[in-house]
Amino acid sequence: MSEYVWKDRKRTVFGLPWSFTRYCLQEEKLIIDTGFFSRSEEEIRLYRITDISLKRTLGERIFGLGTIHCCSGDKTSPEFDIKRIKNPKDVKEMLSDMVEEERLRRRVTVRENFIDDDHDEDSDFDRVEDGDE
Repeated sequence: MSEYVWKDRKRTVFGLPWSFTRYCLQEEKLIIDTGFFSRSEEEIRLYRITDISLKRTLGERIFGLGTIHCCSGDKTSPEFDIKRIKNPKDVKEMLSDMVEEERLRRRVTVRENFIDDDHDEDSDFDRVEDGDE
């Protein structure tokens, strides 16, 4: 079993970890474990994460908490949150760096679709031919 790079719990009242939601970050995956009587474990491979953002309400900022929102190519979890964790900026940066490292290691690329309203719908992009400028 792989060592954890980071782990924390979802925080509740006054930023205390009185929750049954646990987050564990390993070198290649993020695990979200929820529940007490009936437990559920979601595993997201880091290379599948496509976008990461940080959200912080006033209450979260007061207690040094934040929520990281992630979009992924994972079929079972296309979007998920790492809710109310301590040091959210540091965790977001660490997660972002690890996602990029894992993508490079696996040679995975993400293609983004750009839509340009000024050009034909049939044209995906403009090409510059030799001699054109």
